[in-house]
Amino acid sequence: MRSATAPRPRSARLGRGWYLAAVLSAVLALGMCLLGWRQADQADRIGADPVRVQGTITQLPAGSATYSSISYRADGRPLTATDLWLPEHARAGDPICLEYAAADPGAVRVCGKRYPQPAGVGLARTSVPIALVLFALCAARIWRHHRARAATRTTRIRTTVAFATESFGEGMPALTHGKRSRRRRKPGGRRALR
Repeated sequence: MRSATAPRPRSARLGRGWYLAAVLSAVLALGMCLLGWRQADQADRIGADPVRVQGTITQLPAGSATYSSISYRADGRPLTATDLWLPEHARAGDPICLEYAAADPGAVRVCGKRYPQPAGVGLARTSVPIALVLFALCAARIWRHHRARAATRTTRIRTTVAFATESFGEGMPALTHGKRSRRRRKPGGRRALR
């Protein structure tokens, strides 16, 4: 026996991956913007009032988990800077020229370089646009899906109302064409177990 209403079309369900990709790309874009902003801010502070000092390379990067380390003295205090640009043939113990901000001795860069960590600025310049485009694509896909579901929902309501008005107009359900069902229920209202 068929149901009295039209079968509901299965709406495609949007996977959670679209939402996850949208959130992760937004977080990536925000994080890279903050990294680039921090590098530019430090470069501006150093450029406003630079103080030159001689530093010593204490550690070279030896893989993906280690950074370069340079020790220097600012205002009589020993400080250490990590992950700065180093010349190609640098060795531990070599002297290197550094510039730090007079107001903030922790903001330091190698002499002649614009940013303290040029790799961070380059990474931000490439990854932020990519992350924003990915976020826009995911947001557009989610928006299109919600728009399609809203249109389907209003069509479904209209269809149900149309079936209801047809059946009430004639006084009987449309599927039986005015005749009552001949099927009778057994006493007790339950089907017999087999």
